[in-house]
Amino acid sequence: MFDLSFSNAATPKSMESKNPKNLKTDSISTILDSLNIPPNAQICGIDEAGRGCVAGSMFVCGVILDKLPSSLKNSLKDSKTLSQKRRDAIADTLKDYAEFKLVKKEAHVIDTQGLSVCIKESLQEILSAFNAPFYVFDGNCNFSIPHLKTLIKGDSKLHAISAASILAKNAKDTEMQNLAQLFPQYDFAKNKGYGTKAHIQAITTHGLSPVHRRSYRIKSLDSATLF
Repeated sequence: MFDLSFSNAATPKSMESKNPKNLKTDSISTILDSLNIPPNAQICGIDEAGRGCVAGSMFVCGVILDKLPSSLKNSLKDSKTLSQKRRDAIADTLKDYAEFKLVKKEAHVIDTQGLSVCIKESLQEILSAFNAPFYVFDGNCNFSIPHLKTLIKGDSKLHAISAASILAKNAKDTEMQNLAQLFPQYDFAKNKGYGTKAHIQAITTHGLSPVHRRSYRIKSLDSATLF
């Protein structure tokens, strides 16, 4: 059972150790140098969406950006800083220019295999799908995968990771909008599967749906009748 304090799950980005060097203000060349990546080297940026959700799938995306219009590159930001409308528009355009691999892990798979295993498998699938010289995953854990580099807050520092963040979040949002049609009582279109106060109240009222992650322990719903 996963406790959403994440003591038994992969460390959430919001709780990752702080990087003593504020790379946000550094140049791309400085960031690449810190990762021992040569300038102009091809990079596969990787990010995920939905790791901390209590419902729906987790999506992990790897992206290579080789021929990207400067106007589109300048639009790339951490997906969390973009409105859904803007994020979806950028995602649609990215699909025309980027080489990407999207891996989906459904709730029942996360319950069966565990979150960390699912993340590691997704990362390995992405690495096997490309032949890039460098792979950089947003965060500070490479899940013991050789040749996989990590970068804290990478989605705000490297374009390839920003693009991966946008595509993964777009996939997650789309899934939750679709699930909202099947399970309207949970308001998935609004909460996107995260454990908001209203979402938890809906679970209290209606119980768990087939797409909820039953291995996740929500402290305010610590009841044997729900989990």
